[in-house]
Amino acid sequence: MANLTSFVERFRKSFQLIRDNVEILTALDAKTGDGDHGVTMVRIVDKAEAAMDTKGFGDFVALFKAMGMGAMSAGGGSAGPLMGQFFMGLANGIPADAENVDTLAIAKLMEAGYQGMFKFSKAEVGARTMMDALKPGVDALLAAAEAGKDLETALADARDAAVAGAKATEQMLAKFGRARNLGDRVLGSADPGATSWSYIFTGLCD
Repeated sequence: MANLTSFVERFRKSFQLIRDNVEILTALDAKTGDGDHGVTMVRIVDKAEAAMDTKGFGDFVALFKAMGMGAMSAGGGSAGPLMGQFFMGLANGIPADAENVDTLAIAKLMEAGYQGMFKFSKAEVGARTMMDALKPGVDALLAAAEAGKDLETALADARDAAVAGAKATEQMLAKFGRARNLGDRVLGSADPGATSWSYIFTGLCD
């Protein structure tokens, strides 16, 4: 069994990794977009963490919804709404009074977050978006949980899959956003959104 509060607290490490790597995210986005992804992601995680501090962990459904609303209020194009829908999705994946959950429940929680984002994005893996790290990470987490692995091992598998997914975007043409107008000029540079998710999964298993 895992303590849900401690798992959600792991997001703080994810959020800090976003802040620590804001210059990398900005540089990646400057090659294929308008260069604001790093700053936007910092605003998003700041808003989400502020919701954590305000709501606390008495009601996880209310907490995740507050994190989602905070993310969506950050502005900056599609990243805020996408991340907001992820956190809103988490609210659909867990009972409000949950305390101790197993690794499979954590995996299904993250899958619910992915589903929340996918309903908004519609992007499949291979389109050079956040989904190219988020979906492999969630899939690896689910597979590890279903295989009976403990949470630490399952999260490490998810991190490795997300990092590999972000790396794979270096060889993908963009199908969404401003980058789709650049054709093969995006090749050789990782998608900033997918890279953000590689940091989030890395933080979760730190």
